[in-house]
Amino acid sequence: MVDRMIYQANLVRQPENLGQLILDSNDLERERGITILAKNVSVTYNGVKINIIDTPGHSDFGGEVERVLNMADGVLLLVDAFEGCMPQTRFVLQKALSMGKKPIVVINKVDKPNCRPDEVQEEVFDLMFNLGATEEQLDFKTVFGSAKQGWMGPDWKTPTSDITFLLDTILEEIPAPSVVEGTPQLLITSLEYSPYVGRIAVGKLSRGKLSSGQQITLCKRYDIQQKTKVKQLMVFEGLGKKEVSEVQCGDICALVGIDGFEIGDTVADSENPEALPTIAVDEPTMSMLFTINNSPFFGKDGKFVTSRHIKERLDRELEKNLALRVKPGMNADSFVVYGRGVLHLSVLIETMRREGFELQVGQPKVLDKTIGGQRCEPIEELSIEVPEQFVGAAIELSTRRKGALVHMEPRADRTLLEFEIPTRGLMGLRSNLLTATQGEAVIAHRFKEYQPFKGEIENRTNGALVSLETGEAIAYSMNKLLDRGRFFIDPGEEIYAGEVVGEHTRERDLNINICKTKKLTNVRAAGSDEKIILPPPVKMSLEEMLEYIREDELVEVTPHHMRMRKILLDPLARKRNSDNEA
Repeated sequence: MVDRMIYQANLVRQPENLGQLILDSNDLERERGITILAKNVSVTYNGVKINIIDTPGHSDFGGEVERVLNMADGVLLLVDAFEGCMPQTRFVLQKALSMGKKPIVVINKVDKPNCRPDEVQEEVFDLMFNLGATEEQLDFKTVFGSAKQGWMGPDWKTPTSDITFLLDTILEEIPAPSVVEGTPQLLITSLEYSPYVGRIAVGKLSRGKLSSGQQITLCKRYDIQQKTKVKQLMVFEGLGKKEVSEVQCGDICALVGIDGFEIGDTVADSENPEALPTIAVDEPTMSMLFTINNSPFFGKDGKFVTSRHIKERLDRELEKNLALRVKPGMNADSFVVYGRGVLHLSVLIETMRREGFELQVGQPKVLDKTIGGQRCEPIEELSIEVPEQFVGAAIELSTRRKGALVHMEPRADRTLLEFEIPTRGLMGLRSNLLTATQGEAVIAHRFKEYQPFKGEIENRTNGALVSLETGEAIAYSMNKLLDRGRFFIDPGEEIYAGEVVGEHTRERDLNINICKTKKLTNVRAAGSDEKIILPPPVKMSLEEMLEYIREDELVEVTPHHMRMRKILLDPLARKRNSDNEA
């Protein structure tokens, strides 16, 4: 959608194939088809500069949304013409409405078969009403169209030639930033990094003027004030930035040369500083242990393998990832990282992996709270859209994990199921649902609130197949053990003692040796040398591995490999440990 606005403003020549995304430029964003980082661009239309902030929709990246909404004067609510309002739609919209932003509803993808734009418009109205929108917010304009085909208009049945209607609606509906006279005030809501000038503060000037070389006061948390100077000022123009000598009230700008700032600090007048309210961010709901890679294969694959490297990288992430917290672990080589959910933390791990880090992560743990003397846990709203024949299986899987069905609605040949489910119950649910529905389920969830503890939930019922030897996995040995479970590795792969190489058919773990080669003799018999054909191994993504592992297991993450392993690699140590627990 934003890419279309950029083409319309002739900032980028429109490519022949529209598969190339401009704003979702991060590899992870392109692979997953989601926005992870908030980004700023600007387009000029009819002589008016429109600043655009592209925010993530998923509640796991709520920290990104909370900080950038302060800069916006209005919002475009983008909704799919077939899927309608998803749980994450509700999350971002709630934040925007509570800040008093006026929405324009854009119903996109009307070129989809079976789309239902009129019903979706009603859904959006009901959702806004339920979220406590004001009369003015409920009197929203709706724009229909298809960003892929490059048109927007007032009626979805009659396509237009371009997205001029949307840009006109933005100019009509969204107010220009109000100009407030007085001493300068700017809340730092984002940061960028340049190898040449270091950290750059980004925010919207909400009062007064700022000029290059001006002396200012940085108002930090806990009433700390720090005198500093703006060395350089830049505004966003198109896809880049332009250096300016002065910035007027209402513009979004980037400040170079301010040292020691954090997101949520206020840039204020040097003589009479007045701080703005800092950004409030929802608390994390999940924690995970990060530790150095101490497996037999450590250091073979990555560039950054020490605890110092991992600590420095996590400290860098804390500067811009508001929803993240880091505390020291049980020993000097480990850290406990707190985040919004498995997706939030797995994106961080995946980014680190691609940067050349080696690390190990433990099972995600949900954070309980004591409210009024009662143990409470986070509850999520889960929506599952499945074909009719799989409704029973989806309900059974969700209710087994303490999910309560609150709403059920048919949609064409599919059914939408909505549950309230403990965050613990979501661990591993996605992979089970996709298996049970032959990959057809569309799953989304968002944090709702803390509720009293729902009781124990059955976890993974199958034990692990654990390697006894370090070496190369041999097809001959694997073939002999096919009846014991399914494998996660290919023959010929390097494995080590203590690595989880497959899933056992029974509940307990089984130690196996798949590095044994066939004993060769000079006796030949018919049928003894036929080619061994193994079923393909089960390959898991990082999130699936994190949801799959048990308390006594870790995921080893390196730039080219992801393996599951036991914390105690020695089978005798594992046995002694389980005997002690018993």
